[in-house]
Amino acid sequence: MPPKFDPTEVKLVYLRCVGGEVGATSSLAPKIGPLGLSPKKVGDDIAKATGEWKGLKITVCLTIQNRQATISVVPSAASLIVKALKEPPRDRKKVKNIKHSGNITFDDILSIARTMRPRSMARELSGTCKEVLGTARSVGCTIDGRAAHDIIADIDSGAIEVPAQ
Repeated sequence: MPPKFDPTEVKLVYLRCVGGEVGATSSLAPKIGPLGLSPKKVGDDIAKATGEWKGLKITVCLTIQNRQATISVVPSAASLIVKALKEPPRDRKKVKNIKHSGNITFDDILSIARTMRPRSMARELSGTCKEVLGTARSVGCTIDGRAAHDIIADIDSGAIEVPAQ
């Protein structure tokens, strides 16, 4: 039989959920039930912590220690871009296949790249900017009225200067 779970040990559980909504406890129970936590209480805490990400799919990190769950939001590049578009929250049950055809500034891209920097595989901030621009292209938005791929080409050619930090 494996050793019993030590409650003082820190456990990390990553979940993908919809911001501002109480997720199904049936999907939460197998992940946190064995750690001695109530899925309903944790679901309510997640809904409270992700209130500002209402209607967006977002990754949440549960840090569990001494049978207490601390919730931190780990935003993806796509959810940061959609949040920067400042679209009103949509009803997921009624509105399907939404196209995010808005426009954001290059400064927004830089701030998103700085947020994503610790999790990026790029060596420099310019590479992280290009990763975020690729995500912006797949989301469907434009940057300063131009297509994301044109700005990637400008970064490659040196027409747009990306700061070192």
